[in-house]
Amino acid sequence: MTLTLPAPLLGPARLTAAFLVSASAILLFAIHIRPIAYLPLVLGIALGLWADRALGRDLALIGVGMGIISLISLKADLSDAGMLRFTLALGGSVLVPWALSRFVFKQDTIRFPVATGQRWTRGQWVYLALVVLIGYLVLPFYFLGSGAYLNWPDLDGTQDIWRLFVGVNAVGIWDELFFICVVFALYCKHFPMWQANVLQSMIFVSFLWELGYREWGPLLTVPFALVQGWIFAKFKSLSYVVAVHLLFDAVVFAVLVHGHHPELFDIFVTAP
Repeated sequence: MTLTLPAPLLGPARLTAAFLVSASAILLFAIHIRPIAYLPLVLGIALGLWADRALGRDLALIGVGMGIISLISLKADLSDAGMLRFTLALGGSVLVPWALSRFVFKQDTIRFPVATGQRWTRGQWVYLALVVLIGYLVLPFYFLGSGAYLNWPDLDGTQDIWRLFVGVNAVGIWDELFFICVVFALYCKHFPMWQANVLQSMIFVSFLWELGYREWGPLLTVPFALVQGWIFAKFKSLSYVVAVHLLFDAVVFAVLVHGHHPELFDIFVTAP
């Protein structure tokens, strides 16, 4: 005999399951208490499977991705070994859920819409310029004023600067592949957009915290994650959210280099 939840409890149970999965990211990546952090992740997937098998499968896909990420330290590392670890773990966290979804569960929820055939509107182009302006005005205060730039490695020479450039851009692209095309897309199957967006932002911001966006960084990363989810929901374009992210990250890169080498990128009039 299969035990089923009464209809009034089904919705709260489904949302609770998703919340447990997303909240586990705070323990995994922000607070960093493992293996205890895996407990709410597993409980969330189990509750999801009990309340709604389709939801449970999708929560398991998100959990698999998070589990793969958690196999490595997310502290920025520009060494050969560090960049290889990031490549394998972050790449696997996207490819494994995508492969399971496509070939095991026979669904196409996880997609990467690059060539959408839709031209960007004037408003979209204006927003790209606004992103650069906001980054230019705000990021120096954050990274330099709080000392958060010290969460990234010292840049010993030109090679490290180039490695940082590659790393910042690669992780920026990956952010959109995983948090938006995988996590957000899977949540949107089961919840209203605003709920799915809040759920994905919990994981997104927790990852960025461990990566180095600490101190008062969440005041920047929370709205950024939410806006990126909203933009993707509106335009259905991976190309556009990646463009937004990479423009923002271009300013991040310049500020990080300037923090370690003040003579470089000395262009920030708002720097403390």
